[in-house]
Amino acid sequence: MSSTGTDSTKLGDVGLIEVQLDSLDSSHNFANSNGGTPRTKTLPEQQQLQRQQQKNVFKSKVFIIAVSFSSVLMIAMCIGFLVHYEFSGDISDMETVSYWHVTLPKEQQEWYDRGINELKLALNRELNRRRAKNVILFVGDGMGPNTVTAARIYGYKEEGLLSWERFPHMGLLKTYCANKQVPDSFSTATALFGGVKVNYETGGVDATVPLGNCSASLQETHHVQNILNWAQADGMRTGFVTTTRVTHATPAALYAHVPDRRWESESTMPAEAQQQGCLDIARQLVKQKTGQQINVIMGGGRQMLVSNVSGTDSDPLDTWAGHSTDGRNLIQDWAQQKAEQGQSHAVIQNNGQLKQLDAANVDYVLGIFANGHLKYDHERDGSDAGMPSLTNMTLKALEVLGNSDKGYLLIVEAGMIDQAHHRGNARKALSEVLALNEAVQAVQTHLKAKDQLDETLLIVTADHSHSLTINGHPDRGADILGLAGNSKTEDTPYTTLTYGTSYQGFQVDPERMMRQDPSLSDTRDWEYTQQAAINTNENLHGGSDVTIHARGAMSYLFHGVHEQSYVAHVISYALRIGRFRDSTIAESLAELMPL
Repeated sequence: MSSTGTDSTKLGDVGLIEVQLDSLDSSHNFANSNGGTPRTKTLPEQQQLQRQQQKNVFKSKVFIIAVSFSSVLMIAMCIGFLVHYEFSGDISDMETVSYWHVTLPKEQQEWYDRGINELKLALNRELNRRRAKNVILFVGDGMGPNTVTAARIYGYKEEGLLSWERFPHMGLLKTYCANKQVPDSFSTATALFGGVKVNYETGGVDATVPLGNCSASLQETHHVQNILNWAQADGMRTGFVTTTRVTHATPAALYAHVPDRRWESESTMPAEAQQQGCLDIARQLVKQKTGQQINVIMGGGRQMLVSNVSGTDSDPLDTWAGHSTDGRNLIQDWAQQKAEQGQSHAVIQNNGQLKQLDAANVDYVLGIFANGHLKYDHERDGSDAGMPSLTNMTLKALEVLGNSDKGYLLIVEAGMIDQAHHRGNARKALSEVLALNEAVQAVQTHLKAKDQLDETLLIVTADHSHSLTINGHPDRGADILGLAGNSKTEDTPYTTLTYGTSYQGFQVDPERMMRQDPSLSDTRDWEYTQQAAINTNENLHGGSDVTIHARGAMSYLFHGVHEQSYVAHVISYALRIGRFRDSTIAESLAELMPL
C-alpha cells in the first residue's frame, strides 16, 4: 500500500513536474545503469535538457539542408514575382517599363533595338471605339502584296515602310468573286463598296445577273446598294477621286448598276441592250440619283462624257476603250442640272482651275482632267495647263467635303498601278504606289492639322493583286529593278521582278531561240517590259489575298483574314449608316462607344 501510494504521489504531482516520455526513458536508463531507483528531475533541469535537445536539432545536417533549400526557393520565388509583375503589369506607358539590358555584337543589337521599338508601339496601341464621323477609303488598284513590297524597296529600301504600313491595325482580304477565283476590278469594287460578292466583270448588281444580261440588270431587286447610297441617305457629303476614267470599273461600282464593265459609253453597248433601256455608265453618273448627289467627282474620262473629242500628244484618247459618238455633252448637262437646282458648283479641267477652286463656297465639283486616264505621275505636266496629282485632287476634295457638319465619305483610287501592271511596266506600277503613299501621308497631315484624325476612319487596301513575282536571290540593297541571278537552262540573267503572264513578256532571242538576255536592255527604263512566263493580250490579275490597313475610329475592326465584302459592313457600322442607321443593333454592339 505504502509503495503504491508513493508511486501515485510521484506520478500525480503534475502541477509541479512536467513529465515527458523521453525524459522518463532517460531517467530509467540512468537508474538501471546505476542499480538504483529512477530519480525525478526538477523543473530547471528539465528545461535545460529541452534547450540542449533543441540546440542539437538546429545543428543537424537535415535541418541545415532544409533551411538552405527553403531560402533558395524563397529567393527564386521573389525574383519570379518581381519579373512577372515588372513585365505583365499595367504597362500603358512602355517608357516606365524596364527590361534586361544586354551587351550584344552590333549585328544583333540593331535587331534587338528595333524589336524593342516595335514592342513599345504595340504595347501603347489604343483601341479607338468612337463612332466615325468621316471615312476615307484608299484603293490601290492591282496593289497586291508583292507590289507593295517591291514599291517599299524601290522607294525606301528593305528596312523602310510606306505610310499606311505604320497604321496600328491590319488584316487580309480574300478577293475571289462570285464565279471566279481570280476577279476583276468591277466585281471586287462592288464587294468593297456594297458588301456583296458578284459575278466577274459585273458591278452594282448581284450574282443573279449574268455578264452582259441587260434585262436581268434592270430588275431593281437585284441592284446592290452601297456605302455611297447609305451615306447620302444620312445627309453626309460623298465623293470619289481617281487617276483613271471616272467611268472606269472601280469608281463605276459606286453609282452604276451594269452587267458589263465595258458599257462606259453607248459605243461599246450592244444595240439590243440599248433598246431594252439599259443606260451606259457615263449616263448613270449624270442622270441617275446616286451620281447626281455625289459632291466631288474627279478623274479622267472626257471621251465617255462628251462625244467626238479629239486627242492630243499631251492628252491622248484611250484606245483600249471606246468613246462616245452619240452627240452627248454630259459635262454640260451636269452643270445645267446644278444651276437649275440652285446648287453652288464648279467644273474644272486642269491644274490651274483646281488650285483656284474656292472650296469653301462650292458644294458640287466635277473635275475631268483627261480624255482617258490621267497621265502617270512621273509623266505629268505640273503647270497650270497640266493634270493634277492624286495628292492635289484628294486634298481639294477634302476641302469641299469638309464644309458640312454631317461628315463625309471619300473614296480615293490609285488606278494607274493596275494600268502599269497590265502593260508589264513594273517601274511605272511601283512609282504609282509611291504616289499613293504621298497622298495617304498628305491626308494624315491635313486631318491632324484640323484635329480630325481620331474621328476619321482611314483605310488603305487593294481590290486585287497581279502576278508580279520577286525572285531570288539578289543581295540586300540591290536595285529592285535589276538582275537577280542566272537561269539554269540558258545561263543568262533574269530580273528580280517578273510576271506570270504579261503583254509581250515572253521575250525570245530569234537567233538563239532562247529567252532574251535582259542585261542587254535597260531594265530601269520606264518603258521596259518585265519578262514573263506566258504571253497574253495584257498582264492578267493575280488571285492572292490583299492587305488592308486602318487607323482612327473603329479601325480595330480589321484584325484577321476577312471576306472582301466585309469592308462595306465595317464602314456602314463605323458611320452608323445603312442597316446600322439609328438601329438598336448598332447600339447594342457599341455599349461603351460614344455616339
